[in-house]
Amino acid sequence: MTQILCVANQKGGVGKTTTSINLAAALAVKSKKTLLVDCDPQANATTGIGIDKAGLDENLYHGLIGAADAADIIVDTEIKALKIMPSRVELIGFEVEMMAFPGREKILRSLLADIDGLFEYIIIDCPPSLSLLTLNAMTAADYVLIPLQSEFYALEGLGQLLQTVKRIKKNLNPNLKISGILLTMFDKRTNLSFQVAEEAGKYFKDMMFKTRIPRNVRLGEAPSFGKPIMLYSPSSAGSKSYMALAKELISKRNSGKFK
Repeated sequence: MTQILCVANQKGGVGKTTTSINLAAALAVKSKKTLLVDCDPQANATTGIGIDKAGLDENLYHGLIGAADAADIIVDTEIKALKIMPSRVELIGFEVEMMAFPGREKILRSLLADIDGLFEYIIIDCPPSLSLLTLNAMTAADYVLIPLQSEFYALEGLGQLLQTVKRIKKNLNPNLKISGILLTMFDKRTNLSFQVAEEAGKYFKDMMFKTRIPRNVRLGEAPSFGKPIMLYSPSSAGSKSYMALAKELISKRNSGKFK
């Protein structure tokens, strides 16, 4: 059965797209058939995985407006087990065009239902806002994974996101759960990172992933080469941390914590 995770945080610069790309790649490297869905009009996940946006005939936008089937907009990547539903700037138009459409929050769920069972995992990269696209992603997902940067004001705005998850669970997707909160940009050389980790652990306890994503130069470089970190620098700390995160997710699923 396919498990759908959306990676969401309305704050920008928290490592959301980095996490989407590299978690999807890590799962695929572990031989899990995985689909990465780029639900952000900035399309950073698309370019970060090595797809030439200019060469695309169709993308997620066409699937959401009913102009293409889900299978027709899935593109191969360098990793055999990893596919992507790419995005491009016209995805911005979805918000405007579908604003008066009945059931507009459930369009992505309907699109992904057409490929149910073809993948073990679907990872959705959300925009850095609580927009209609983010609502679609959360309505389609089984779980929300929340990246939290190890910086000052990190917890600011997290309450708003958790309230949004609660409202979606109540009104649109009763099965939605939080898979966990992932500390990103963790710098073990600074007291601040440990303070953020301690404070987050105090508030959210069991919701915190054991894996922490380090602040890593190689992670920052990889998108400009159109490669996930496992291909760009497999021995780097960033690569090892995302492989550990994938292992943690798989372990939780196998143990029954993620059903």
